[in-house]
Amino acid sequence: MKIVHISAECYPIAKVGGLADVVGALPKYLNSSGEYAQVFMPFYNNKFTQENTFNTIFSSEILLGETPYNFNILVLEDSTLDFDVFFVDVPNLLFKEYVYSFEDTERFLAFQIATLDWLLTWHDYPDVIHCHDHHTGLIPFMLQESFKYEALRYIPNILTIHNAQYQGWFPHNKVHLIPAFNFDNVGLLDWGGTINPLAAAIKCAWRVTTVSPTYMEELKENANGLESLLSAESQKCSGILNGIDTNVWDPETDEFIVQNYSIKTVNKGAKANKKHLCEAFNLDETKPLFAFIGRLVHQKGTDLFPEIFKNALKNKNLNILLLGSGDPYLEESLSALKTEFEGNYNTYIGYDEKLSHIIYAGADFLLMPSRVEPCGLNQMYSLRYGTIPIVTKIGGLKDTVIDITEPNGFGFCHNSTDITEINETILRAVALYSKPTKYKRIRTQIMKIDHSWHASAQQYINLYNTLN
Repeated sequence: MKIVHISAECYPIAKVGGLADVVGALPKYLNSSGEYAQVFMPFYNNKFTQENTFNTIFSSEILLGETPYNFNILVLEDSTLDFDVFFVDVPNLLFKEYVYSFEDTERFLAFQIATLDWLLTWHDYPDVIHCHDHHTGLIPFMLQESFKYEALRYIPNILTIHNAQYQGWFPHNKVHLIPAFNFDNVGLLDWGGTINPLAAAIKCAWRVTTVSPTYMEELKENANGLESLLSAESQKCSGILNGIDTNVWDPETDEFIVQNYSIKTVNKGAKANKKHLCEAFNLDETKPLFAFIGRLVHQKGTDLFPEIFKNALKNKNLNILLLGSGDPYLEESLSALKTEFEGNYNTYIGYDEKLSHIIYAGADFLLMPSRVEPCGLNQMYSLRYGTIPIVTKIGGLKDTVIDITEPNGFGFCHNSTDITEINETILRAVALYSKPTKYKRIRTQIMKIDHSWHASAQQYINLYNTLN
C-alpha cells in the first residue's frame, strides 16, 4: 500500500512541535511493516536544507487566483532517512527561515495546490493521502470539490488532528485562491462565518483521527469552536495514540547524552547525566531535579510557572531546570527567578535538541502541567529514559500516565492546571525521592513500558485497509 503523508513539519528536517516527531516516525514504521510511505513537505530555508544537496525532479507553475507562481519538486541527493521525502519548493512563498508566520494563508495554500498538481502527473496514484493539521486541511476539500482534481477524487484521504486550537482561518474574500469548484458547495469551507481549513477537512476527509483516544473525546466538549462539528462527524472519527521513535529515543544508544545506560544500569547512567546538568547549570545534584521542556504558552500551563516555582523552591529542597521559549514576558519572568533561587533553579531560554536529550536522561521528574495536550510525546520520552512524569489528567497524558496511588501506578497526576494542585503534586514527588528503594523500583518499571510506534502504526494500517 502506498501512503502519502502531507505535512508542514517533519523531523529531522523542520520541527516546531510534536507534529514533526510524528511525521518523522510514522512513515518509517509503516515501511518496516511492509507498506510504502512517503512524505511531502515545504522546502524551507533552514539548517537542514542548507546542509544538504537536492535534485529537481519536476517543475511547473500554479495559480493563486490570477497570480502565477513557479514551483519545483525536490528530492535529497543523498538521503539517510528511512522514507522518501519530496520537498515542494515555491521560492517566493515557502523558502523562508521560519515554518509558520502570521501570514500563512497563501504559503500553505500554494503548498497544497502544488502538491496536488504534481500528484495529477503520477501514473500510479497513492492508495491513501494522509493529511496532517490545518496546513493541509484544504486538500480533502479540493480532492472532493475542485474540478481540476477530478482524477484524484476517489483516492481515500485521512486527516489527523494534532492540535485543534489552530485552524488556519482566513476570510471569504480569499476564496478565489482555491482552484475552481461548484460554488453551491462553498458552505463546506465555512465555519463560524470564515473559511476554516480544519473544519473543511473534518467535513470532507474520509476519516478523521486524533493523536490520542482521550483527546478525541475531549474535542467534542472543547475544540475551539468545532465541538458540534466533531460530534456530528463522530462516526468517522477515532483516536490513535502516537508512539515514539525508539531508535532515536534510546538511552542505550543515544549519542546526545553524557553516559548511555540500560534498565539494569539506569541509576548509574542517569546519575552521570544529572551530574553533568547540575554542573552546567549550577544546581545541587544531591536534591531531586524537576525539569520542563517545551513551549512557554498558555496551552502548556507555563504561565503559572513563576508562582509554582516560587512556592516549590522556597525551602530549597529541590532543583528546577527549564528548557523552552515562547511568551517574551514569561521568558523574562522565569529568567528573573534565577537570582532569587541561585543554586537551585536555572533556565535555558530557546531550544537545544542535545540538551533536551540530556535532560530526559538526567532529570528525576518531568513537569507537564498542560491545559491542552492532544497526545504529548515528552512524557513518553521521559518514561523511556527513567524520568518520572508529573502531568495533568487530560488528553494523551491521561492515556499514558497512571498516578502512583493507583494499581500499577508509576507517575504523578493532578486533575487540573491549578497552582495549589501542582505544588501539592511536586511535594508528593519529593516525598517519593526521599525513599530511594521505591524511587529506583519505579524508575526501572517505567523504562519497561512500550510506547514505540509499532502498535500505533498497525492501527493506522488497519484504518487504511478499511478504505480500500
